[in-house]
Amino acid sequence: MSNTAVPIRPIAKGSVVKLWGGLALVAAIAGGLAWAGTAKAVGQSCSSGLMLPTGNGIAKAETSSSGLLFQTKKPGTGAAPTDQDIALINYRGTLADGTEFDANQSVPMPVAGSIPGFSEALKKMQRGGSYHLCIPAALGYGAQAVGPIPANSVLVFDVDLLDFRSQAEVQMMQQMMQQQQGGGAAGQPQGQPMPEAP
Repeated sequence: MSNTAVPIRPIAKGSVVKLWGGLALVAAIAGGLAWAGTAKAVGQSCSSGLMLPTGNGIAKAETSSSGLLFQTKKPGTGAAPTDQDIALINYRGTLADGTEFDANQSVPMPVAGSIPGFSEALKKMQRGGSYHLCIPAALGYGAQAVGPIPANSVLVFDVDLLDFRSQAEVQMMQQMMQQQQGGGAAGQPQGQPMPEAP
């Protein structure tokens, strides 16, 4: 039995250099794409530069496991709201570049009915407190543009928690107000005081 040897053709002069050059080019393109993806993700997350300087009662910012940055400007007192509560707040919202997109006073806000980052922040607040938040895009509106807020925007808020009540309490108060505005409950004579709720 004989073995037939197949000779290996010699590599042309400069081919090895071209091969290594091609591999280096592929690695550079892959690195560039990875950097671009990282830069985009970093642009959608919060940074400490968006928080207030500490001192004069302003606490150091806390970073939650979700990426929310939360800073107490003035501490409140008592318990914090839960998902079953409606918070009464003053707020001002800006984009990372400082452009204001919304501001309002004495607004009722269902804790569970807001964007994830805002809901998470509300559950860290106490009555009478003032807070500064940075909400990464993933906890805000994500890739969706909403009104003046572009897609993938980091949101910065200043929030005062004035008060909060359970949804049941708010509904009971609304019913009482409707009854008072309507002149009394059905079957209740006009001019007679309403019995007190238990």
